[in-house]
Amino acid sequence: MNLIITSSRHLESEAAEEMSEILEEFGDPNATVEISELSGILTATTSLDPFLVVKKIREKILDEPWLIRYCLRVIPLHDTVYTKKEDIVNSVLNHVIVMQLHDTYRITVEKRHSEIPTSEIISEIADKIQNKVSLEKFDWIILIEILGKRTGIAILREDDILSTQKVKRSLSE
Repeated sequence: MNLIITSSRHLESEAAEEMSEILEEFGDPNATVEISELSGILTATTSLDPFLVVKKIREKILDEPWLIRYCLRVIPLHDTVYTKKEDIVNSVLNHVIVMQLHDTYRITVEKRHSEIPTSEIISEIADKIQNKVSLEKFDWIILIEILGKRTGIAILREDDILSTQKVKRSLSE
């Protein structure tokens, strides 16, 4: 998986269809979109750059906002690992190289169906990164999306996460 998609509860199959059509239109007819056992959560695996996919969906919404109806948020991922603390920490450390030494960051853990304490994950990662932490004004988000046995990892800027509602709202302002 290299994308996490959220939808309204009970509209997961419509969101899966919508995302499959989008990925096919963008050039990946073999992308897979799966409905997870978690309500309102889907995952997708595409051969396309997931960050580019998010950017193109944002542009699509700005041009034709009515075309995206069921996908609420689209989150690109750098890596997927088993939900084990050491695997999560190692993956994050492999990907934080995009940050410059003067950049600030925050760690966000979205945890579903996992017993690993969030505080342990955060402290273990923060202990190994020299950059300053800033919860309010940060340059990067270290995003850890735990979905049961699988965990998605992303080091991203705030606008790398697509909220379709926010983009649509910006059109009326």
